[in-house]
Amino acid sequence: MTRALYAADPATSRGREFPENRDGARGPRSEFQRDRDRIIHSIAFRRLRSKTQVFIAPDGDHYRTRLTHSLEVAQIGRVVARALGLDEDLTEALCLAHDIGHPPFGHAGEKALSAAMEAHGGFDHNAQSLRTLMRLESPYCDHDGLNLTWELLEGLAKHNGPVEHPGWALSELDSAYPLELSQHASLEAQVAAVADDIAYDNHDIDDGLRAGFLDLDELLSLDFIAEAWRLVEKRFPHAARERQLRELIRGQIGVMVNDVLDHTRRNAEGLESAGEVRRAGKMLAGFSPAMAAQERQLKNFMYNKLYYHPEQLATAAKASDVVARLYAAFDRDPAYMSSGWRNTLPQDEPHRSRHIADFIAGMTDRFAIEQFRRIYGTEPEGLSNV
Repeated sequence: MTRALYAADPATSRGREFPENRDGARGPRSEFQRDRDRIIHSIAFRRLRSKTQVFIAPDGDHYRTRLTHSLEVAQIGRVVARALGLDEDLTEALCLAHDIGHPPFGHAGEKALSAAMEAHGGFDHNAQSLRTLMRLESPYCDHDGLNLTWELLEGLAKHNGPVEHPGWALSELDSAYPLELSQHASLEAQVAAVADDIAYDNHDIDDGLRAGFLDLDELLSLDFIAEAWRLVEKRFPHAARERQLRELIRGQIGVMVNDVLDHTRRNAEGLESAGEVRRAGKMLAGFSPAMAAQERQLKNFMYNKLYYHPEQLATAAKASDVVARLYAAFDRDPAYMSSGWRNTLPQDEPHRSRHIADFIAGMTDRFAIEQFRRIYGTEPEGLSNV
């Protein structure tokens, strides 16, 4: 595939925060390939296998976690990037890293950390992704963080658009290594963002139906889903219902991907550099207006029927309580923290509280539950509803 003029080019990358001297012993990789590989080999990435996607601490092996979700986003992102002539490696790296700052129990854990950190700047999972990659995950001898390229970091910071009012974490990182927060990010970052939407819009349906929280008849109240379902039944009238459902989801992903390709090509027509993408003043990659309206309908349906389902909300409240009580325990007695974190705990605020939040944010669901049991002597109940 020929590289588009508006694609990011690893040969002209703006570089990394900390200069590196290489002896060439680690293979002939581009700068963005190095980014991807550093993310995949990181401890923070491995922890995603035990972090909540939709269902908290699920008992079943077939439900998605943050890790499997990130891999599915990367697959969709690579397909779109290749078709548009973008840099596939940068797109893939962004997709793989986009959720790396999520605390245990997903948004329920984030809500609890935000409340605990209210007096100390709050907590935001997107900024925590950058904080993790730039400061906390530090396997190298000569600098903190993974020392990823500017293009990767700015893409994570701005994949949903310019950041007008960055919180403390992103502000600190931007001061150390400016990411031009007032501009849009590369097309690769924009593609990663819409790939995330496509993945969870459709795969959460799969998990919701599997768990019994979604009902097919209610899902078919959405006209565009009903139309797609009729086509599946017509093509495969004798197939098992489970296979028909998987065909429906695959088909919806394909329809969304093709819509994004057509709409993005029209928006990017005439652009001659990645810099023009950043200065365009609007998101260029995304759904057409018609598809965007359908996608909003689907999201509203998913919030009403799945994300805000009474059982989901009850489980999320219990998960939030676990995180809140862990924070309170570590704040009250840092001896409960792991030795590496306890020994480096700052004494001044807000750094002390932010250090505790960093420790909790890195936990998996399983580790958070184990820590709760160790500290409070009891198993938190009701943390799995599937």
